[in-house]
Amino acid sequence: MRICMVSDFFYPSIGGVEEHIFNLAQMLLKRGHKVIILTHCYNDCKGVRYLTNGLKVYYLPIKVFYNQSVLPTMICNVPLIRSVLLREQIEIVHAHSAFSSLAHESILIGSLLGLKTVFTDHSLFGFADLSAVFTNKMLELDLGAVSHCICVSHVGKENTVLRARVPKEKVSVIPNAVDTAFFIPDPSQRPNDGLINIVLASRLVYRKGIDLSASIIPRFKQMPHVKFIIVGDGPKRGLLEEIREKANMQDRVEIVGAVEHARVRDYLVKGHIFVNTSLTEAYCMAIVEAAACGLQVVSTRVGGIPEVLPEDLIILTEPEVDSIYEGLLKALRRLNNCKYKRFTNEVNRTSAPNGGGDEVRFPKTKHKSSRKRLNQRLSKRSNAINNFTVTKNTRNEFMSSDSESILCPYKCNERVASLYNWENITERTEKVYNHIMLEPPSSLGGILYSYLHGDVWPILLAISMVHLFLRFLEYIRPGRFMEKAREWPRRD
Repeated sequence: MRICMVSDFFYPSIGGVEEHIFNLAQMLLKRGHKVIILTHCYNDCKGVRYLTNGLKVYYLPIKVFYNQSVLPTMICNVPLIRSVLLREQIEIVHAHSAFSSLAHESILIGSLLGLKTVFTDHSLFGFADLSAVFTNKMLELDLGAVSHCICVSHVGKENTVLRARVPKEKVSVIPNAVDTAFFIPDPSQRPNDGLINIVLASRLVYRKGIDLSASIIPRFKQMPHVKFIIVGDGPKRGLLEEIREKANMQDRVEIVGAVEHARVRDYLVKGHIFVNTSLTEAYCMAIVEAAACGLQVVSTRVGGIPEVLPEDLIILTEPEVDSIYEGLLKALRRLNNCKYKRFTNEVNRTSAPNGGGDEVRFPKTKHKSSRKRLNQRLSKRSNAINNFTVTKNTRNEFMSSDSESILCPYKCNERVASLYNWENITERTEKVYNHIMLEPPSSLGGILYSYLHGDVWPILLAISMVHLFLRFLEYIRPGRFMEKAREWPRRD
């Protein structure tokens, strides 16, 4: 099959949608399909570029209008999109993200050209605010003519069916995945001086709950062995920097800024706990990557997050400051409990009765000095453990009922690998492609009738104009005479 994936969000931009498109395209290429990417230009990134395994990317010369999306004109971009689809002999147009204007235009143009269309929704929307009402209506109009729709979670499917009024039979649930071979744990990168690193990696925007994070950070001012590592950039970065200054925590709150996705693991493996404070999320890739790296995950219970990871790999909280703070304290108590157990086991080994199998024996000539050095070492470890305590320093506090054991980081990686892998995601996406390829082509009347589902009659005028424009372009530059793009040589 010949597939064109379209979205305003792609490299060099960094995010979950960009990562999903790239990985899915790579897997489809490995399975013998023809895949290209269609997006707008990014600064000096223009024209046609080739990425890994010959993945062809068209950076169209279209300026960004707002929030990395192009201006939705429906008409102006028709010649460019038509030319790419015909030159590459595309059969399926796969659009991504409801925020992408280019994706919506490509769905319309692909449908009018007689191509199959698929849309993947990566986000959740509300129903009350003005922006959500407008976006939901536009999505309802576009998804009326789409061949099939994919959501990344069951909550996302329910949300899409309700707000876009799409028949549930046309919606499939295919989650994201993570490359667990890349996001492998490395406990040696964690600090061994008694410091606990809490990592936050996301876009610093409102819907990611950065305001909640800014309210939580000052509460750890009296815990000198807790440090925050914040990876990402956005309009809320100034708020975090202001809170850091007011709390006088410059040495304990590190704001890294935007980094390439390939470097995210370098910061994850340094952490003990990963916190996600999103206010809305269809599927959070960041928590899956953090769990694959062996971190304890603390996340808000919103959207599709509860169905992403099993209970023993995540601590769910309400999207409130107090609830998230309690979740972080619970994760800290788990760390303390784990360290306390290791400490008591070592003490028991040294204090085992004569003849015990776990007794540590020393040569008689060095018994006292060795015993003294061991006691000193255990004393230092005990003091370090005491510094980790969040509440009262008592054995009962360490062994409290909410201090479950922590899974081995490598076990966490294995669990995530068994739940999410790109091979399985690609196979399920191929089934969707095969299903829609068997459907009969839609006529112009059928496409116009599908747009009536949104009860916006004037939209028929715009669609008719796009159709007439396509017929005009076909007249002055017939598709059968258009030069076809060269194929990238494949290796067997």
